[in-house]
Amino acid sequence: MTMVDSVPLEWLLLLAAALFCIGLFGALVRRSLIGILLGVELMLNAVNINMVAFWRYLEPNLVAGQVFALFIITIAAAEAAVGLAMVIAIYRSRRTIDADDAALLQG
Repeated sequence: MTMVDSVPLEWLLLLAAALFCIGLFGALVRRSLIGILLGVELMLNAVNINMVAFWRYLEPNLVAGQVFALFIITIAAAEAAVGLAMVIAIYRSRRTIDADDAALLQG
């Protein structure tokens, strides 16, 4: 029994949509920069689920879906590294990781 026979595409898309909505809500509502980064990571994981699901259901012989998913994982790792470096730099200068205080760095 393959994945195509066991899990319908709609269920995977609903899972990805729910994960994306949770990540979007977390990124918009959180005041902590760490929480915002976690929300963005959830949204990128939802995109990965969509990529792999569509690859598996539409054209399993090509590797385009897998390549796109690996590209998104690479982007997510770079985003996490750069984001955490920025959070550490803001914490060292302001002694807080509140997003409102980070917005004050503009002026």
